Amino acid sequence: MFLNFFSELRQAKVPVTLKEYLLLMEALDKGVIDRSVEDFYYLSRAALVKDEKNLDKFDRVFGHVFKGMENTGEGLNAEIPAEWLKALTEKFLTEEEKAEIEALGGFEKLMETLQERLREQKERHEGGNKWIGTGGTSPFGANGYNPEGVRIGQDKGRHGRAVKVWDKREYKNLDDSVELGTRNIKVALRRLRKFARQGAPDELDLDGTIRGTAEKGYLDIQLRPERRNSIKVLLFFDIGGSMDGHIKLCEELFSAAKTEFKNLEFFYFHNCLYESVWKDNRRRQTEKTSTWDVLHKYPGDYKVIFVGDATMSPYEITYPGGSVEHWNEEPGAMWIDRVTNIYESAVWLNPTPERHWDYTQSIGVMKQLMNDRMYPLTIEGLDKAMRELVRG
Repeated sequence: MFLNFFSELRQAKVPVTLKEYLLLMEALDKGVIDRSVEDFYYLSRAALVKDEKNLDKFDRVFGHVFKGMENTGEGLNAEIPAEWLKALTEKFLTEEEKAEIEALGGFEKLMETLQERLREQKERHEGGNKWIGTGGTSPFGANGYNPEGVRIGQDKGRHGRAVKVWDKREYKNLDDSVELGTRNIKVALRRLRKFARQGAPDELDLDGTIRGTAEKGYLDIQLRPERRNSIKVLLFFDIGGSMDGHIKLCEELFSAAKTEFKNLEFFYFHNCLYESVWKDNRRRQTEKTSTWDVLHKYPGDYKVIFVGDATMSPYEITYPGGSVEHWNEEPGAMWIDRVTNIYESAVWLNPTPERHWDYTQSIGVMKQLMNDRMYPLTIEGLDKAMRELVRG
């Protein structure tokens, strides 16, 4: 059975190896869990799944292979007829009435009583205080009230008092197309690393100290510079207009980038890159920086990342004077071309879902200017973008 489980995971494209399978078998052999399906689920998931984007595939395979082996304790697996749970009314009680309702006395007593009711009840019930039904004060059912009950046959919680939910739980699958959070961004950005020892020698070189001491016959303490990520990043954020809906995501990306890259410079622009950029949006009209100065100051070994939805009139990219905010003497496309010529490693991250790109002409124009190095701002997209920058 375990070999079949391993084989089906491989067929489902979950990247599990023989080493991980043997680790799982060793854990079972040493009895690190109780003999229950639930415990085995968590153990096998921890041992075999290395990336959260594969959790949904793992769950589907696990459910298929071990179907019929579920054990919820004390044989609590009866089917409850849907008509018993049809919500014809809902129970709304005063605070005084709620205070009068007594709980059954803890989780174990609640589960024991539910088993008894399942054995005894023969028909649908509504509005009472004992049977499984709707709109009552019974601890079992839907759309009623009990301070300590089992919610059954209700689409969502209402009072937040259920200690257990019988209903089938359906959650959105975890995969590599979901939008990012700060933690996931940090993980993806870590692909863009190139370590070097630079700066003052303030870290103990243990190997060098041992070697020097052995050669000289006395304690010879040697120091070395700290090992740091030497990658240098130039980050350009599109700000304002249609990007207002992506502020939270951009904030998370900015926060993660500041943590991961010690050599990080950032600037803001609007819609397309033109002859000036700025550092402070509150002073964007008075404290601008010449784009030429930026391109001259930061050498070609910088990795360039544009962040923007590239959603604008195509004229803003291709024509002089096309900017919606000022008269640009040169088209934005010329500035993008200059950046990609100076910096071999440059990508564009787009927070707009990739499935919508074909419906916006300006996105296609910008993607072409970036030599197709435009990626969606998702886990998978950021991962691909970092791989592209590493190649450069």
